[in-house]
Amino acid sequence: MKKLLAVVAAVAAFSAHAESLTVAATPVPHAEILNFVKPALAKEGVELKVKEFTDYIQPNVQVAEKRLDANFFQHQPYLDEFNKAKGTNLVSVAGVHIEPLGVYSAKVKKLDELSSGATVVIPNDATNGGRALLLLDKAGVIKLKDNKNILSTVKDVAENPKSLKFRELEAATIPRVLTQVDAALINTNYALEAKLNPEKDALAIEGSDSPYVNILVARPDNKDSDAMKKLAAALHSPEVKQFINEKYKGAVVPAF
Repeated sequence: MKKLLAVVAAVAAFSAHAESLTVAATPVPHAEILNFVKPALAKEGVELKVKEFTDYIQPNVQVAEKRLDANFFQHQPYLDEFNKAKGTNLVSVAGVHIEPLGVYSAKVKKLDELSSGATVVIPNDATNGGRALLLLDKAGVIKLKDNKNILSTVKDVAENPKSLKFRELEAATIPRVLTQVDAALINTNYALEAKLNPEKDALAIEGSDSPYVNILVARPDNKDSDAMKKLAAALHSPEVKQFINEKYKGAVVPAF
């Protein structure tokens, strides 16, 4: 009985001193990666709670409003644009992986098979929209005025030989319209959720040299907390690198 009471007391003491982090994440691969590191963090006294979102707005809003501690779903160019547009000051804690943006189609097998006037869907947020156009420029489908400008818009298309018609939609919704359009540029996390295989199904895809590294994001007031440092270290562990490589097989690439 005394031993049982001692164990209960120890557990209670641990719980009282355990730190808690609630992190917003899109389901694939971000939430999967966070759930993978949960046991390791628990051993270090950090209770990690993962809250899943399917949009790119609320995770930042709720961290900024202190309803959540951190988020894991975006790259630095998107965060920079969000901070500028919304007046927030969220910061990067750690870069974790790259999700190469790809071009997908249910109608053609090669980009040069796109017909004149074909409809192509790109994300409607500034950074991913520009990123999509840069990929199409690199693939030789269009030419931009400045192929270094990550915030390029359809107005910056200098040459459009096939007279492609661009539609802009929220990134999360694009896989749903894939069969209704000629081609779509889809972020890997949403491609994986839609059961697409980026390595096999993408007609064109970013290389591993992509600057769009997905980052763990927090506020200036909590970015250096002990719990946040432990989470960042866990996300940079050899175990996470192995998990990413084995589970996503090149569709997600470690950036550390």
